[in-house]
Amino acid sequence: MNNEQVAIKTIYLSIAGNTLLAIVKWVTGYFGHSYALIADGIESTSDIFASLLVLFGLQYANRPADENHPYGHGRAEPLITFVVVLFLVGSAVVIAYSSIRNIYTPHPLPSPYTLIVLGAIIAFKETLYRIASRKAKEVNSSSLRADAWHHRSDAITSVAAFIGISVALLLGKNYETADDWAALFAAGLILYNSYLIFRPALGEVMDEHLYDPVLQQVREVAQEVEGVLDTEKCLIRKMGLKFYVDLHTIVDAEITVRQGHEIAHKLKDTLKAKIPELADVLIHIEPYIEEVKRAKDQKE
Repeated sequence: MNNEQVAIKTIYLSIAGNTLLAIVKWVTGYFGHSYALIADGIESTSDIFASLLVLFGLQYANRPADENHPYGHGRAEPLITFVVVLFLVGSAVVIAYSSIRNIYTPHPLPSPYTLIVLGAIIAFKETLYRIASRKAKEVNSSSLRADAWHHRSDAITSVAAFIGISVALLLGKNYETADDWAALFAAGLILYNSYLIFRPALGEVMDEHLYDPVLQQVREVAQEVEGVLDTEKCLIRKMGLKFYVDLHTIVDAEITVRQGHEIAHKLKDTLKAKIPELADVLIHIEPYIEEVKRAKDQKE
C-alpha cells in the first residue's frame, strides 16, 4: 500500500473503534451513574466526526494537480488538522462545563462495574493511539497525527475518570464528585494536547523549516549522481503527504548548457526514484568556480 492507502485504512479503524467506544461509554455512564464516563462518551462522539473530517481531508489532499491548483491539493491536510483541533477544544470545553455543573449537582456514587469498563477502554484506546501514531509517523501526516492524539486524549480522559471513580468508591459518601473533578482535569490535558497538534500543522502551512531528515537524504542522494559536484541551498515544503524541493546544484563551470540540463534531469529522476515522498524537485544549476571553492574552504 502507498502512503495514502495506509493513512485511509488507519482512519477507517479509528472510526470503527470510536463508534464502538462512544456507545459503550454513553450506556455505561448513564446506567452506572458516572458523569465522568458520560463526559468520556462526549469525547469519543466528537472523535467520530473528527475522524470523518480527517478521512475527507486525506482523500481531498490526494487529488492530482489541476489548472487552478498546480501544486496539488495537499494544503487541505493541515487545514483539516485545524478543524480537528477545534473539535478537541470543543470537547474539552463541553467536558469542563459538564464537570463544573455536576460538581454542584447532587448525584449518587458511580457503580463499581464502571471501573472494569474503563480499564478495557483505556487499554483499547491506547492501542489505537499507538497504531495511528506509528502510521502517522510512517506516512508523515499531520492530520493522521491529530487523529492519533484524539485516541490518546480519549485514553487520558478515561484514566482521569478511572481515578475519580476509584476515589469516589473508596471514600464513599460526600466524595461523589471525585469523578467530576477528574473529568475537569482531563479537559485541561486535552486543551494542552490540542496546542501540541496545532503547532506543527501551523508550521506546515507557513512553510517552516521542519524537515532536516528529508533535507539530509536529498543531499546524500544528489552526491551519488554523476556530474553533481555539490549542493548549496535546499528548501523543502510539505503539501499533504508529499514534499516539494528547491535545490541549488553545483556542476562543472566548463560544461555546456545541454550537459547541465541533462544532469539536472538525471538528478531530479534519481531523487524522485529513491525518495518516493517527493512530489517534485526544482533544480537550479550553479557553476563550480575556484573562488567559490576557496571561500568555502576558508570557512571550514
